[in-house]
Amino acid sequence: MILQLNPAILVETPLGRGYAIFIIDYGMHQNTCWVVALEDTGVVKHFDCNDVILSTNYTYGLNLRKNSNHD
Repeated sequence: MILQLNPAILVETPLGRGYAIFIIDYGMHQNTCWVVALEDTGVVKHFDCNDVILSTNYTYGLNLRKNSNHD
């Protein structure tokens, strides 16, 4: 199943900040794949769900504590 995110979600990845535009779910035996357009370069990359965290959003109170894995 492919889900288009509308609006896109601002996320942190191992390659930097970007906008998640799609989520691909291959079923219960594989991790979800996030399709992210990187903010700095515009390059679109696929990331395992374990490599993606929500960026801090003070309005909605999301990810207010800094994640030690993603400085």
